[in-house]
Amino acid sequence: MAPASAPTSPSTTHHLPTHTAAAATTTRRRRLAGLKWNGARPVPLLISAAVGLILRFAVPKPNALTPKAWSLLAIFTTTVAGLILSPLPVGAWALACLTLAVVTRTLTFAAAFSAFTNEVIWLIVVSFFFSKGFVKTGMGDRIAMFCVRWLGKSTLGLSYGLVLGEAAIAPAMPSSTARAGGIFLPIIKSLALGVDSKPNDPSSRKLGAFLIQTQNQCSNSSSAIFLTAAAQNLLCIKLAESLGVEVPNRWVTWFKVSCLPAMITLVATPFILYKIYPPEIKDTPDAPTMAKKKLEEMGPIKKDEWLLIGTMLLTVSLWISGEAIKMSSVIAALIGLSVLLLTGVLDWEDCLGEKQAWDTLVWFGVLVGMASQLTALGVVPWMSKCVADFLKALSVSWFGAFWILQLSYFFIHYLFASQTAHVGALYAAFLAMNLASGVPGLMATMALALTTNAFGAITHYSSGQAAVYYGAGYVELRDVFKVGIIMAVITLVTWALVGAAWWKILGLY
Repeated sequence: MAPASAPTSPSTTHHLPTHTAAAATTTRRRRLAGLKWNGARPVPLLISAAVGLILRFAVPKPNALTPKAWSLLAIFTTTVAGLILSPLPVGAWALACLTLAVVTRTLTFAAAFSAFTNEVIWLIVVSFFFSKGFVKTGMGDRIAMFCVRWLGKSTLGLSYGLVLGEAAIAPAMPSSTARAGGIFLPIIKSLALGVDSKPNDPSSRKLGAFLIQTQNQCSNSSSAIFLTAAAQNLLCIKLAESLGVEVPNRWVTWFKVSCLPAMITLVATPFILYKIYPPEIKDTPDAPTMAKKKLEEMGPIKKDEWLLIGTMLLTVSLWISGEAIKMSSVIAALIGLSVLLLTGVLDWEDCLGEKQAWDTLVWFGVLVGMASQLTALGVVPWMSKCVADFLKALSVSWFGAFWILQLSYFFIHYLFASQTAHVGALYAAFLAMNLASGVPGLMATMALALTTNAFGAITHYSSGQAAVYYGAGYVELRDVFKVGIIMAVITLVTWALVGAAWWKILGLY
């Protein structure tokens, strides 16, 4: 007689199906994970491609343009759409679009990649390496802490100390994003937490929110004062020169034109924000003490810091005297970089690790190359002539056309997540429209360039530094937009009134 089977316990009967179902669920998840798409975001990709295809095949080609010019305009439109919608990182998308231009024989390989030998683009790359020097040696932190110790007894004074600290290092650090994330945000967070002002908390308004807003807004003016304080400044000058605008002694000319209006807003912005977006804490007696302690921990200025100071003084001197000694800005920058490498302040691994520099080289090169070819093929002159003729038909003077174009250029930035992307996409076209409308060349060049800096903090995505500061969690989104547009309007009005008088004295018009 066969032995009776063991009775099945209720618990066993209950759990077996559960374990089986869990195993099946895990298997399905693994299969789905294996099918996960890691490439371009499909919807932005389709929209970006559709924009170019519609322009190329559905919109009639103007008689004034060749088929090759019309094709390049369609590819450039797709590129711009991708800059806005971000189907891929900027560098990857720009390279893919440039490859499309070569594959379709719209551009030759030599023409497509001609901008990669451009001096201004390499000046930008080298300037990023200078930024690395300030972070690596701690010189940026030292300058900021010195300013806090000097002016930090009150909240308003503290904000001025931080703002002036950024202005002091801006000429040698051409990335407002690097200045924000690498130097000033850590300092601001330390100061805020020291008085129990926490991110994502009502206490943020004690101190942190005010300092974040002030530093973010003032970064626009710091970037506007010096040619080498922001990558987009250098790109503006290059694009202007490609359209035939002569900018003598770039560094000195930029400083002369921008210094007065930008310095006024640099000084006025903290006080204005103190009134319209006040901190709850008005006095910060502990801030100088904290800065003094930090400076003591850092010790005396080290050898690498002295070498960095000497090298930057040499480089800036060569930038200023470049025209007199017939030395281009990029050669001066390469001399400075070589000194830093030879003295060991930077090593080659530091340069290789600066991903933002190499990414900028790729997508700046693509955008500058495309913009130059659009001009060479007659697209930009044709577009600017159409706009100029339209404005003349409305009996708009060159001065009226100037303001219409400036304001249009400004408000379009709500569609962009980068100042440099905005410049690469639209600066040349808007400058050409200004020139066709009769606006003096250097005036139009500088006005559009300064406007590019003015919209750097109108949203939480309008620039690299805006994203960094918003990401700290101290400022609510509605306050970013509200304060952003108020300060942008104040900046534009100030630059317009002061700039009009100052530029008349300088003979720009």
